Amino acid sequence: MNTEAAIHAMTHAFNAAWEYQLLTFPNPAVGAVCMSDNGTVISVGAHKRSGGPHAEVYALRDAYTLLSGDTSIGGCDDSHRIHDYLRTHHNGIFHLISMAVTLEPCSHSGKTPSCALLIRDLGIKRVYISAKDPNPAAAGGAGILNDAGGECIFGVLEEEGQKLLEPFLQWQHTPFVFFKWAQRLDGTIDNGVISSAMSREHVHALRERCDLMVVGGNTVRCDRPTLDARLVGGKAPDVLIYSHADTFDRTIPLFHVPDRNVFIDSSFEKLRGYSLVMIEGGGAMMEATAEFCDWYLCYIAPKIGKGSQTLGAVTEEFEVLHAKITDNIILWMKKK
Repeated sequence: MNTEAAIHAMTHAFNAAWEYQLLTFPNPAVGAVCMSDNGTVISVGAHKRSGGPHAEVYALRDAYTLLSGDTSIGGCDDSHRIHDYLRTHHNGIFHLISMAVTLEPCSHSGKTPSCALLIRDLGIKRVYISAKDPNPAAAGGAGILNDAGGECIFGVLEEEGQKLLEPFLQWQHTPFVFFKWAQRLDGTIDNGVISSAMSREHVHALRERCDLMVVGGNTVRCDRPTLDARLVGGKAPDVLIYSHADTFDRTIPLFHVPDRNVFIDSSFEKLRGYSLVMIEGGGAMMEATAEFCDWYLCYIAPKIGKGSQTLGAVTEEFEVLHAKITDNIILWMKKK
């Protein structure tokens, strides 16, 4: 298989992984692709949540379903069942299949079985890998495959692989903090709902994975928000209200979400006690938290008008890490 085909497949794997960036906390976001011997993409998988099947398992499940016509595990999300079923029923169907994976397949069995052992047992001989696994407990999958006569080719879109891993690497030691905002095409950020239903659901899914949210005092006083994860039926994070004065109406909904801590503070010291932190706000909050933010997430709605406020005098240049265009433009960015 040529390099161009491997890069094409890996690009599909990255796009799948970015769909679940941060949603896999505390695991890394990972994407995987199964392809034929001529480079045709057969299936694409992504790790969706901690404790769930890994990206390779979803890709292998879907490839098996397509190639065999057997739909028995087509909608299965049980890692152990998928592993066991594929080992028992593959019947050599993967003999001419190669894989592209954004992260080295895991060697160990924890909440889910080892992906490297499954790939080996299915007879897949070639795996293209973007980044080595930085987790000592899970690394070594390539060695398992090589020892079985397989071929692991590292470094396919390696720079993109390292970018994808940045949050995972950071929250092992210090909080990973990202700033989120929504705007219209004219840059306005106020006056009613801005982003689409799909984008709002994505925000709620991120809130469910974060352990702390940070908002400004004026946002709480004016918008009277709840700041929960109700659109995905998830647990609401703790909230830090950044304010120099504790002048809040305690009937505001965010104060009444069960199992939540709400802090009011004029500093950001509370961030030190958390691993994944989302900051929401406008230009003043962006400036106040600039030294703490690692990434920025922006939802751009295809709308003009209705608003009057923008991010104001904020001056910043960003590197786009990933862009997705649906009914909104979703940009993951970091400072240049």
